[in-house]
Amino acid sequence: MRRRFDSLIGQVLAANAVLVVLTMLSATLVAGLRPQGNQLVVLVLAVLLSLVVNMWMLERRFAPLGKLVEEVERVDPARPGEARLARPDEQAAEVGRLARAFERLLESIERERRRSGQLVLRAQEEERRRLARDLHDETNQALTGILLRLEALAFDVPDDLRPRVVELKQLVASAMEELVALARQLRPAALDDHGLVPALEAQLARLSKRSGIAADLAVRGNPDRLSADQQSALYRIAQEAITNAQRHARARRIVVELACEGPSARLTVADDGVGFDPTSEGEKGLGLRGMAERAHLAGGELDVRSAPGGGTAVSVVVPLASGPAGNGRAPSVDFVTERAPATER
Repeated sequence: MRRRFDSLIGQVLAANAVLVVLTMLSATLVAGLRPQGNQLVVLVLAVLLSLVVNMWMLERRFAPLGKLVEEVERVDPARPGEARLARPDEQAAEVGRLARAFERLLESIERERRRSGQLVLRAQEEERRRLARDLHDETNQALTGILLRLEALAFDVPDDLRPRVVELKQLVASAMEELVALARQLRPAALDDHGLVPALEAQLARLSKRSGIAADLAVRGNPDRLSADQQSALYRIAQEAITNAQRHARARRIVVELACEGPSARLTVADDGVGFDPTSEGEKGLGLRGMAERAHLAGGELDVRSAPGGGTAVSVVVPLASGPAGNGRAPSVDFVTERAPATER
């Protein structure tokens, strides 16, 4: 603790020094004593000894408070729930109570942060679901009606205009395909109807069909133990990692592994692309912060391992429930499978 007179310990020490000196002078005056020679030396030494004892006691009592302040200053505001202050049994009683109260405050802030973050993610997923449904049910139906009208019009127009109608039909059909793909990206029906594994299979099947990238999915354990929020978070993280591997890493092969064993589940997306430096500030635009935030709100942690020319592996670990949580089915026997991407329907 810095001994400055504007600090608490400095002010207490100065006040004690004044009180000790006044007490000594008052005692000598009341007793009618006139200290001379050795008596004056003894009096000064007594005052100095009192000040030294005061300083030692104040240092001993205020040192834990100074350490607590330093630890509080090192707390990461982005992860307040991870703060662990010094043990109360190593501190003064009052400082220990203050440390425990601060930890409880940080834990409550973290709980509220996670709860509000999960509500935001749920609202986002619900909005994605609504938009996907509207695109599929309304906009796609309108385009289907236009396509049917063009089909009928192709028989009535003169021969010189028929190529233009055919071109319009092709444009409308292409728009319908793009619309269906967008709706699947917003909220895949397989995720709602069948769960995480079929949604990942469909995602990899579309990737292989469109880009020719070899994609494999390996599943171990029982994915039904993942909650609905965890499945959505893992799917979005995998979706972002797969998109990065395709667009930025120029990968030729992507392997997705999902292991739901023991107390936790691990999802890993690895590619053989060009890789990058994860510590570089210029690479933060690859959605790493968004993936890390999703993992954190799902109760897990994100790990990104990559190097220029060495490919990339994105892993996220989340805790598992003791029983089935995803779609309510009874837990199955743990299994190990190698799944090839399913044929796109």
